[in-house]
Amino acid sequence: MSRSPFMLILLLVLGAVAVGLLALGAFPPAVAPQAVERALPNDRFSTGR
Repeated sequence: MSRSPFMLILLLVLGAVAVGLLALGAFPPAVAPQAVERALPNDRFSTGR
């Protein structure tokens, strides 16, 4: 082997990151549905009377 151990470890880590990103792209995590909260007008502190 002509590669240094550092380069081999770096290549393995980058490969693992790439495989993880591909797995996340193929099978994205499920998003929990949340209720949308409407903004209510705040009449208490309004300046116009």
